[in-house]
Amino acid sequence: MVCIAFGGLIGWAASTFAYTRSQPLIPQFENREVKVWKTILAPHENLGMHRHEHGRVVVALNGGTLSIPQEKGGSRKLDLKTGQAYWLAADPPGELHGDLNESNKPIEMMVIELQR
Repeated sequence: MVCIAFGGLIGWAASTFAYTRSQPLIPQFENREVKVWKTILAPHENLGMHRHEHGRVVVALNGGTLSIPQEKGGSRKLDLKTGQAYWLAADPPGELHGDLNESNKPIEMMVIELQR
């Protein structure tokens, strides 16, 4: 089930990934090649498990420490520096991950996901 605070985004987000969250995804641009959205993670916000079918670039607009727990165990951390870009590969088939803002301030990111 997809539950997003901004109702008009439900279909758009469902085609990208599925989870429940308190912050909306803010669409920026989409075509056959790329999908771009802005997301804000509140301090200590933990997104439910979800997956990305395609690789993506994340640009930290407001950085912080992002923990990425894996459904099957393990976790990795990204120390997102404001203004820096990071590559995140597609999730392996059948595997899910979460996102946890470990910072005491919001993390704001622009996500540019390839569509192929």
